[in-house]
Amino acid sequence: MLEGSILQKLEAAHQLDQGKRPLNFGVYYKNTLVALCHALEDCILTSSSLPLVIAAFQQGKWYLQEADRYASLADRARQVTILAGTSTGFAEHTTSQRSNVALVELEANDPVAQEWHLIILSPTYTAMVLCQELSAADYGPAGPPTTDRERKFYGFWTFEPDLVREAADLAIAHAGRYNPVLQQQLTTIANKIAAESPSADSEEVSNAVFRVVNYLQSSQQELSTLAGDIVLDHNLVSNELQAFLRMAQLIDLADANNPLAATEVAALAEMMGQLLDLPAWQIQRLRLASLLHRLAPLQLTQSDFNPIENELGQTEAPYCALACSLVPGAQALRTMPRLRALAQIITHLTEWWNGNGQPAGLAGQEIPLESRILGLVSVFQQQVTTYVQARKNYEESLAQALASCQSGAGDRWDPELVDTLSLLVSGLQQGIDLTFNQPKIAAGMWLLEPSIKRSTPAQAPNPPQQMEISA
Repeated sequence: MLEGSILQKLEAAHQLDQGKRPLNFGVYYKNTLVALCHALEDCILTSSSLPLVIAAFQQGKWYLQEADRYASLADRARQVTILAGTSTGFAEHTTSQRSNVALVELEANDPVAQEWHLIILSPTYTAMVLCQELSAADYGPAGPPTTDRERKFYGFWTFEPDLVREAADLAIAHAGRYNPVLQQQLTTIANKIAAESPSADSEEVSNAVFRVVNYLQSSQQELSTLAGDIVLDHNLVSNELQAFLRMAQLIDLADANNPLAATEVAALAEMMGQLLDLPAWQIQRLRLASLLHRLAPLQLTQSDFNPIENELGQTEAPYCALACSLVPGAQALRTMPRLRALAQIITHLTEWWNGNGQPAGLAGQEIPLESRILGLVSVFQQQVTTYVQARKNYEESLAQALASCQSGAGDRWDPELVDTLSLLVSGLQQGIDLTFNQPKIAAGMWLLEPSIKRSTPAQAPNPPQQMEISA
């Protein structure tokens, strides 16, 4: 990683500050980055708010290829700032003459001239692609690629507001080395946007995710008309999965009362699968469904803890509008063929063992096993969290949450799964450590294909679709 680059400075800040989580980097092919950036740029054109946009193009010639497009973006932005090395026509293009477009001409030895960035700060959403091109040494013995679309970059992309703002501040400070007046102007704009941003607009973020997936799938279709390179195809598929994982991550981050829900539910579901002696592929699928389960709107609220009785005194689930296969969150997953099984699991996690649940009224063994497991552990996790926040100790919280689930055995929950949960809780109470690891989203493809080997660029001239690499 180049010393003094924006990516390196951000990574260093997260290493030095114990309060910040480490960053996970992936490897991206150029065609993947083009699709990602175009999707995020399109969000600017349709957003209800005017953002600050900072882009790094490496060289002016790459900016010139997008300059007309950036004229349209400037119409929908408060300010657009372009960082790139100089080239013929870079400053003379009509887009560059706009009052809200600023150019920062990077020196040849500036490490940012090897980076590809798109940073979007808006009152209603944030988004960022932050990457640096691999060096010749990183490509290994085979050397750099001969085709432009196979150029590789490492870094990451995200919607996380705090992380995007942190990167924007670094980019603004770097621009200030060349133009202190511009730095002050951009800082003022960024501060105003922060003041206007009480919280992210979930619809804006959802639209961004869907655009990313659509662009990546379109790139897959274009690729299939060419040589059909399977490594490039995997790179695109991995980032489609990452889009959904990042959206799920934002949902957790926005939940101040339960910010680790998906991670903890995934760990509990995985342990349940092991206790049930499920095959490895099914446990893997269950874990991924757990990480994504909060995308569906039929999700767990306080009302889920309080069953209701009908006029005959029979216990029923809290009312949810029937949706079944059209549950929006689950329906979105169906756009990826490899996630359709997950969509099925997530759709039916709110079914009840007695058939009174939603959305399809399935009963007993009709409910997919993974849905039964996920529904049970997600409610259990939320109840434990609620009890802990009520100042109960952890062991007591486990016991109370388990007792609540046991009271619903044979009615709401599969009785055998409740027995398995009892074994799990007993182990936790006796000191068994259940590690809750945040998913490494930049390495998303391994969740779909565990057989794919991962390695660093220097070890593999043709790296897999997403790899974790260190600075």
